[in-house]
Amino acid sequence: MASWLPETLFEIVGQGPAPSKDYYQLLVTRSQVIFRWWKISLRSEYRSAKPGETKDSHGAFLENSHLQEMKEGREEKRKFGGVQIALIFGARILDYVFNLCEGKFDFLERLSDNLLLSIISYLDLEDIARLSQTSRRFAKLCTCDKLWEKIVLSACDTVTPDMRALAEDMGWRQMFFTNKLQLQRRLRKRRQGQGSHRNSQL
Repeated sequence: MASWLPETLFEIVGQGPAPSKDYYQLLVTRSQVIFRWWKISLRSEYRSAKPGETKDSHGAFLENSHLQEMKEGREEKRKFGGVQIALIFGARILDYVFNLCEGKFDFLERLSDNLLLSIISYLDLEDIARLSQTSRRFAKLCTCDKLWEKIVLSACDTVTPDMRALAEDMGWRQMFFTNKLQLQRRLRKRRQGQGSHRNSQL
């Protein structure tokens, strides 16, 4: 594993599928896959149960997962693998962990939202639309106000305080796709509304 990588490559926590209340943590480091669980139950036999933990090297985890060597009813000692991860955290997380263990890193996943928004703001509209269909994260980023504010500001010569206030009311994305005539009407309505409100206070 490359020495420039951080010690912790990935971490996620969550509860098991209903009706289970058990709590789980999955941690992928540069050398190991660590799976921890906490039994959450009102039943007396589980009240003194200690948290469980298993550790595997990347190679052992891949082998165990692909062979699906699981034994029901031996939760405290069993080898964990892909089936548990998929049930608790979903198939997408399982694929991501497999890729990490195989040395395949998705560097986009490691970038912050702010950095990704800066990159996306340079794309063409068609590319932004395509990117929004690739994952939930990109769907959220490609439709967020922060991105469309950047796009509007780069497309307009000037953004007046009235235009900014209107954009914050209606959303920057909707403002971008609203034609100029409609925007002028909305701005005029907004000014009239503010004027009548000021008059009523006098």
